[in-house]
Amino acid sequence: MNDLNIQNLLEFNRLAREDGKKYKKKRFIFQNISESGGEHFTGIAGPRGVGKTVILKQLSLNIPESFYISLDTFRGDLFELVKKLSRDLGIKTFLLDEIHFNPGYDEALKKIYDFLDLRVIFTSSVSLSMFNSSRDLSRRVLIEKLYPFSFREFLFFTEDLKIKALGFEDILKRRWDKKALSYADMFDNYLTGGNMPFSLEEPQPLKILENILDAVVKKDIPALASITVDEIEIIKQVVEFIGKSEVDGINYSSISNNLKITKYKAKQYISLLEEAFILMRVMPAGTNVKKEPKVLMALPYRLLFRDYKASLGGLREDFFAETIFSAGKKIKYLKTTRGSKTPDYLIEDNKGKMIIEIGGKGKGREQFKGIKEKKKLIFAHTLETEGIKRPLFMAGLLQ
Repeated sequence: MNDLNIQNLLEFNRLAREDGKKYKKKRFIFQNISESGGEHFTGIAGPRGVGKTVILKQLSLNIPESFYISLDTFRGDLFELVKKLSRDLGIKTFLLDEIHFNPGYDEALKKIYDFLDLRVIFTSSVSLSMFNSSRDLSRRVLIEKLYPFSFREFLFFTEDLKIKALGFEDILKRRWDKKALSYADMFDNYLTGGNMPFSLEEPQPLKILENILDAVVKKDIPALASITVDEIEIIKQVVEFIGKSEVDGINYSSISNNLKITKYKAKQYISLLEEAFILMRVMPAGTNVKKEPKVLMALPYRLLFRDYKASLGGLREDFFAETIFSAGKKIKYLKTTRGSKTPDYLIEDNKGKMIIEIGGKGKGREQFKGIKEKKKLIFAHTLETEGIKRPLFMAGLLQ
């Protein structure tokens, strides 16, 4: 490790701290990450553009004797670098950005954990790099998933509005902050890219999203998966096919049939795209159904392939599923043995089960015919709060 390399890293660390001063507001997850550690390292996994780097730069200001390193460009021995900086500069906490781009990062983390008394917080734009690592590493690392803004977080960053988080019971029993209803008109802005933090400074977020998708398919996935150059093009076709299709019926079989690939390959590509935070899989409820997941897109990738009006049905379901995943709740989609449509989703948390229908203004109680569960809600794209109808955006206020 020569002096020139160290000087460059020192400069990048200083610039990172300066840049961190520009961001006054902090993501809701910031405190959890700041206080994490103990016997574990902390990994922050989330999509490109979600604000992982900003969090590390903010942490560099909050944590004494910390050092920021972007591993997108560094290709040296990570263990030796950390050991040298710790020894020579007294660094106690290392903030490692995009760790999956450093070859052998998992072995380096193990050695740092086992032989150096240090704290490490790192980020990755692909979760597969973490979860495919050996069990030895998984015992040393706690993963925090960073999702795009919830609607509640979006209102905080754009309007400085602090709204109390809700549970499903609160929504069911109408226990919410009434001022939230006065911001319902902003929900469409949220669905069309406002959920991504970079939209705060970028008036055309979809253009950036297009570049992110390109980088994920061409750079992130090939960096971690054994795929050929030809397969990169097929993965792009998979995303495009899903983006241009209606939500219902998108699964391994339909992707396999339409793109003329094996179901095994369809499953592999969907898995990779899910790990890279482009797609989401929701498994079916029940035991007498075909065990293929419903494939949704991370919000708002669908808009790269169809306009807002044509995408709206899919966007609503993408939003709801992503909200439930980020809230850490269990979600399954409902489907009979014959494949006929029932209400959309079954949600489970510590309060029990709830049946959910997602839709526009026309949805009503007839959607729940034959459903025995007592707790039912229709999240509709309206301001209605009568009966079992609730505004769809309220799902974005969940804790």
